[in-house]
Amino acid sequence: MKKAEIVRSRATITKAHPTKDQIIGAFLASQDVRASTKYRYNSTLKQFFNWIEARGHNLQEITRIEILQYKEDLLASGMSSLTVGSYITSVRRLYDWVEANRMGPNIAKGIKSPKRKQQFRKQHLTETQGRDLLGYCRERGLRDYAIISLLLHTGLRTIEVVRANIEDITFKMGKRVLLVQGKGRDEKDSFVILTAGAYGPIETYLNSRPRTKTGEPLFTSISNNNQGERLTTRTISQIAKEGLRAIGLDSREFSAHSLRHTTAVNILRAGGTLEDAQGVLRHSNPATTQIYTATIKEELRLQRAPEELLDRFYN
Repeated sequence: MKKAEIVRSRATITKAHPTKDQIIGAFLASQDVRASTKYRYNSTLKQFFNWIEARGHNLQEITRIEILQYKEDLLASGMSSLTVGSYITSVRRLYDWVEANRMGPNIAKGIKSPKRKQQFRKQHLTETQGRDLLGYCRERGLRDYAIISLLLHTGLRTIEVVRANIEDITFKMGKRVLLVQGKGRDEKDSFVILTAGAYGPIETYLNSRPRTKTGEPLFTSISNNNQGERLTTRTISQIAKEGLRAIGLDSREFSAHSLRHTTAVNILRAGGTLEDAQGVLRHSNPATTQIYTATIKEELRLQRAPEELLDRFYN
């Protein structure tokens, strides 16, 4: 948006009754953030304004009380605390902007996002389940087997697999690696190591593709409509979900992201440290990785089951 357009958009907010589109448009024009963040602000703020209109509130007269009620209504609708937090963050950003431009008071200042319990909602796979999943995918085809094997061996996110190109497979200090463009990153400035177990299925799959070029996506579609094109995160999630269902894990707790959790848990199971798991998963905050220790403790608790020691006293 040009400078003159930004000034014009901003000026509309000073009118007695600006429309929600005028407010959102002026706010977005002033934000120096990624396009994806602007998209999220746009959709979540429209939800906020729709909520205001549905309850007959006047935008110029709503107070902190209404915003707190909005937060409670979002939680009551069944949204996760993480999603509600995203919606409330957008409202706070909007009113920060309103205050900074002297358009009104910041009635959202200090309103907190809902707390969420520091644990993973997705379940990891046991050793047997991991092997069963690989066995199923091996029968499904070379591509799907290579994808699931890569996810289990490296803990990559689905978006990171989608972004990978053939040329991203290279070497560092004699070890084969895959360069990774992580979540929220603009460049492929990280990597995961491709062990023989991870690279073998990929090599076999690539050899099966005719006339591959280094600039091509690492994994491509085989559907009639999109053959040869880059896969989507949705497709990779579906591949994982289908395999999980096939081995009896048909619940919301198991998804493609479960394979990332499995990677971390297996590193700890094998004697790796939290720092090892953090490095593989590329967590910026070690506290995120530390949550996995709770999984290991729970497994030991279930295996040892001290309650079972008490049966002999009562039978």
